[in-house]
Amino acid sequence: MADPKDSIADGPVVAWYADDFTGAAAVMEVLTFAGLPAMLFLEPPTQAQLAKYPNLKGIGVASTARAQSPEWMDAELPEIFAQLAALKPGLLHYKVCSTLDSSPQVGSIGRAIEIGVAQAAPAAVPVLIAAPQMRRYQSFGHLFAGFGDAVFRLDRHPVMARHPITPMKESDVAKHIALQSNKIDARYLTLEEISEEVHLPVAPAKPERIDVVTLDCMDAATESAAGRLLWDGRDANPFVVGSQGIEYALVRHWQDTGQIAKVDAPQGIGPADRMVVVSGSVSPTTADQIAWAKANGFAGIAFDATCVCQTPDDLDKEIARTVAACLRAIAQGRDPLVYTAEGPDDPAVEAFKTAAAQNLSEANQKTGEALGRILHQTLTQSGVRRAVVSGGDTSGHATRQLGIYALTALAPTIPGAALFQAHAEGPMDGLQLALKGGQMGSHEYFGWIRNGGGPQ
Repeated sequence: MADPKDSIADGPVVAWYADDFTGAAAVMEVLTFAGLPAMLFLEPPTQAQLAKYPNLKGIGVASTARAQSPEWMDAELPEIFAQLAALKPGLLHYKVCSTLDSSPQVGSIGRAIEIGVAQAAPAAVPVLIAAPQMRRYQSFGHLFAGFGDAVFRLDRHPVMARHPITPMKESDVAKHIALQSNKIDARYLTLEEISEEVHLPVAPAKPERIDVVTLDCMDAATESAAGRLLWDGRDANPFVVGSQGIEYALVRHWQDTGQIAKVDAPQGIGPADRMVVVSGSVSPTTADQIAWAKANGFAGIAFDATCVCQTPDDLDKEIARTVAACLRAIAQGRDPLVYTAEGPDDPAVEAFKTAAAQNLSEANQKTGEALGRILHQTLTQSGVRRAVVSGGDTSGHATRQLGIYALTALAPTIPGAALFQAHAEGPMDGLQLALKGGQMGSHEYFGWIRNGGGPQ
């Protein structure tokens, strides 16, 4: 096996492909804030783009796979996995949500594993969803996630059990994934089993089957142990699946074994004169953030998302109305906050579902794209240089409307929702942008970004 220190020093340690944009950015922030330069691309990077950044230790590509069908994955994933594998990273990581958002029909982790195994031919596929820094825990195979002051088993989580597309009805990670593929045999390594003597398989248990091993992780010690399993087992198991908990575990292991030094977290970048927020999230967490923002100087502007189910002219008119409202708010010295709903019980949610009928996924994509158009037009016409997109799926669809090709991390907030710098060939180059999953962030998150992130 290669000397881990040599691999840390030479070439990318991780190449990742993420099933949504906020999660993709979260991987980048873990690596960057640990002192390992990383960049997230919105499309597979060209050789010319990579040549501009020769010292990257992490290279990622964001996607909207979490909202897509298995057939979409069959068409899209093989080529991108091959492109990332060609970069010769220590590990090829298919990044999924830390709350396991997926189903056999939408965002299938099982199908992604099938495709990754065809590319990498691993002995087994380690899966690490837990990330203690984010209050995501796996114990004896079951996933738990924090919400407010409490921690809930995933199938009883106030947000994830009510997810509008992929409500979580199963907390057993191995079982949840196995239900998404008839080729997978899934199991878990428990807290009692993970030790220095335990290693990942070096040969397939059954050549005709896919061996998936989910890893318990509850604290710093088990996180470091999981990182050791992943890194030491990379020759036989180069394809891994999980949240940014993968990178947290690797960093913890590298720090504990002296392969990288611990670094201080970056400071904030200072307050913005003005900021624009667009939100397609219906999460109760986002609803609390919207309420705080409206009570603290932001101008709340409702966007009627049912317009995406009407004519193109209706959509254009609603976008123009919303942009005009944003520009008026900025002229009045306020920060516009555009939202489609104020939580899951907002009547706008049911109105949207009724309007979308059987095309909810397509309507969600059109809504995200519309919010991206609103953001782009508002930023371009106002000159504002800081923005937030709220909602995991929304971030993917909206960000693609901005004409940027990559992101790098600027300043931390809560884990998984940092402030980034955009890289573009056009006017959005240098934009300061935060991408926030619906269930992520403290109640004053939008104000935190307005103030520049960093410790508070």
